[in-house]
Amino acid sequence: MRLSRLNIKKINLNDVDNNYSGQDILMKLGELYQFESGIYGYGNLWIKLERIVENIIIDELDKAGCIQVEFPKLQPRKIWDQSNRWNSYTKDGDIMFTLNNNLGEYGLAPTAEECATLFGANRLSSYKNLPAIYYQIGEKFRKEIRTRGYLFRPRTFVMMDAYSFDKSEEDMKKTYELMHQVYLNIFNRLGIKIIPTVSDNGVIGGKVAEEFQAITSLGEDKTLYDKVKDIGINKEVLEFENKDEYLKQLGVTNIDNLKEYSTVELGNNFQLGTKYSDSMGLYYIDENGKKKPYYMGCYGIGVGRIIACLIENNVIKDNDKIKGFALPYDIAPYKVQIVYKECYKEEGEKLYNCLLQNNINAIIDDRENLTIGNRINDVYVLGTPKLIVLGNKFDGINYEIEDIKTKEKIIVKYEDIVNILK
Repeated sequence: MRLSRLNIKKINLNDVDNNYSGQDILMKLGELYQFESGIYGYGNLWIKLERIVENIIIDELDKAGCIQVEFPKLQPRKIWDQSNRWNSYTKDGDIMFTLNNNLGEYGLAPTAEECATLFGANRLSSYKNLPAIYYQIGEKFRKEIRTRGYLFRPRTFVMMDAYSFDKSEEDMKKTYELMHQVYLNIFNRLGIKIIPTVSDNGVIGGKVAEEFQAITSLGEDKTLYDKVKDIGINKEVLEFENKDEYLKQLGVTNIDNLKEYSTVELGNNFQLGTKYSDSMGLYYIDENGKKKPYYMGCYGIGVGRIIACLIENNVIKDNDKIKGFALPYDIAPYKVQIVYKECYKEEGEKLYNCLLQNNINAIIDDRENLTIGNRINDVYVLGTPKLIVLGNKFDGINYEIEDIKTKEKIIVKYEDIVNILK
């Protein structure tokens, strides 16, 4: 990418929000644009990173045999009345954005259990069709009264949501465990340390639920975690009357052994049982020709939250002063940024074209009338993990590649750069 075409705004890092520095940098650059509280537009850097995260999620889900589909974002009230959830989402909980016109009442989807159940029942009429897992990745809408932390708690957000259909409770639990491992694989590839925790079922329903919490100082949740046993529990569960049931699921007898961390929920899984198939009157035909309810599960991952977490957890500070952020190399949209003095423009262009030809996404700072110092400073606000400077020390033969986060530098010949960056 040519930096002259990105049209980023010049920013003063002294004015950056100390709590949500990475996302605030993107706001000030113009790469995030807030139309109003909790509603954003996304620039090139965010979208590129979003696609990388989505492709990792898709890859792991597809390997597990899940099928990608798409449900409508605009959903009619009648299907929510079938599951008896319209009032809980529009009046009691006041979660859903709704509209009412001459065509009827509709809601903008905060989740899609009703759509998924209808869609699945239409295709899974026989026990021979089971099990099945459908998933989608798309925008969701929730009436957050208190938006917070930019994309940590907005009103519109991108989410992966999946829905499983099984013949029995035993099969449902097997699918649940399968998805548990899929989630661990996803977060491992993203480089995010995750604590699976027992949690409340909330308005989704069902009997068993778990959250996937990421440790971050910016998290609004409090998670109790046993590092040795690798078990955790959302602290809010301790306020429930049936807290002992949750602790029993984990085999926890003494919470004093658990250390408290600030965390943010990046994903959740639910064992729904027959809640939706029973309430909506949707069944499959078993081996004996009898109607049986589907045993279902639902699974969600907040794509926007993952990106926010990745950015905030990789903020760079120098003596407590915000300097920028550098994304992990494996998932960075642009791997290296090329900065040059005007007299080395030809060498910079040659290197840039070479990297593109070898499928290494790079940024070249081709803006005019900027000092090389200003160009280097802007590397830190774009999240690029590597830097190549063609400046006063450049001899035309040896190229210096710097790791933005560790400051480690290596000197390589031109013909070796592609192999090093790959």
